[in-house]
Amino acid sequence: MKKLPRVVIVGFPNVGKSTLFNRVLGRRKSLVHSLPGMTRDSVSAAAAVEGRRFTLVDTGGMFGVQDEPLSVKVREKAWQEAGSADLVLFVLDGKRDIAPAEEELYASLKKLDKPMLVVVNKIDSPYQEDLVKADFYRLGARDIFFVSAEHRLDLGPLEEALVSALPAAGPARDEDEPLKIAIVGRTNVGKSSLINRFAGEEKLLVSEVPGTTRDSTDTLIVRDGKPFCLVDTAGIRKFSGAEDSREKAGIIRSKANMGEADVICLVLDVREFPTRQDARIAQLAHDSGKPLVIALNKWDLVDARAVDAEAVKDRVYRKLGFVSYAPLVYVSALTGQRVVKILDMAEKVHQAASRRIETSKLNEFLGRVAEVHPPRLKTGAQVKLRYITQKGVLPPTFILFLGSRGPLAPAYERFFLEALREDFGLQGTPLRLLVRSS
Repeated sequence: MKKLPRVVIVGFPNVGKSTLFNRVLGRRKSLVHSLPGMTRDSVSAAAAVEGRRFTLVDTGGMFGVQDEPLSVKVREKAWQEAGSADLVLFVLDGKRDIAPAEEELYASLKKLDKPMLVVVNKIDSPYQEDLVKADFYRLGARDIFFVSAEHRLDLGPLEEALVSALPAAGPARDEDEPLKIAIVGRTNVGKSSLINRFAGEEKLLVSEVPGTTRDSTDTLIVRDGKPFCLVDTAGIRKFSGAEDSREKAGIIRSKANMGEADVICLVLDVREFPTRQDARIAQLAHDSGKPLVIALNKWDLVDARAVDAEAVKDRVYRKLGFVSYAPLVYVSALTGQRVVKILDMAEKVHQAASRRIETSKLNEFLGRVAEVHPPRLKTGAQVKLRYITQKGVLPPTFILFLGSRGPLAPAYERFFLEALREDFGLQGTPLRLLVRSS
């Protein structure tokens, strides 16, 4: 996959960087909040303007936020992104004067010797622009754009300048879309560390502070020529345990990411598993209908001589029986132990969830299973299985026609689905069964 040019948005907290990011991207990707310090990690996504494709990057505020315990790390990460940019968008708040520290920041950004556009945001009218224009031109910048990202005002000239400033040769779109894997779990199980291990760099902020990750952050990697998009999500916990409304917004986004992913990877902590919250998240993953992989992280902390891996697997599946179809991988984000197996398993379960089975083979299976285990209704009465067909994929969905009315006995339905999974290799994906009478 060819590397896209990088356009990086920087500036102080609460100047509207994330709003501008979403406007240029054309969809709501980066979380926006009235409180400063919403964005911590860099949020990136593939964008296109006037047919030119590039990677757009939103960064955390390059100045301390009073209640932000990770301000130093956030600034360091923003500087790292600015240093790797092909184009920098320096965003200022048009509703206040330029702070002296912002003038210093502008001077420091110029020393990076990168193409840079200055964006004065929150300008809602030509009158307001006339009032503040002289103050912002004091910077000495050649390219200044007065916009309102929130109200979509005057973004056209900025986007034209953005395209003109990109490197001359734009790469063609790759035909292979990356497999999107949402990395989910409760707080502090090592989701960001796991993605950093895949990326081979400290791409995402890692901290012992619960709720470090707020935005859902995409990381594109390529393995053996195959692209994968890893989505780091905010740790999911009860709203009552969330520190503030910014973390709550991140939790809501994490749940939405499950529905948008191709595969879900549920990360558990080997020191404490599976907890009630692990079970809640596993239920969300199951209900989404997406294929699922379970990664038991921090396996480097386990004494292999004293712990039986099979016993650990039995414990996980006993507590999370409703997702026992998901393969379990023992990994260590710290050492890299077996982490690439997550990608292998993700491919495998996605292929299983996409499988279509011929109706003739399904009905051959139906005859065998009815003979071995005669079906019963919930009332206890025996029933004839007449016909089965596949309705769809992702998840595999089947319609089963019975000889009489009434739902199948729950125990028989579970047996039937497990037999179906085993017979056709549908491991790693939930199955849906719609029962009809004929």
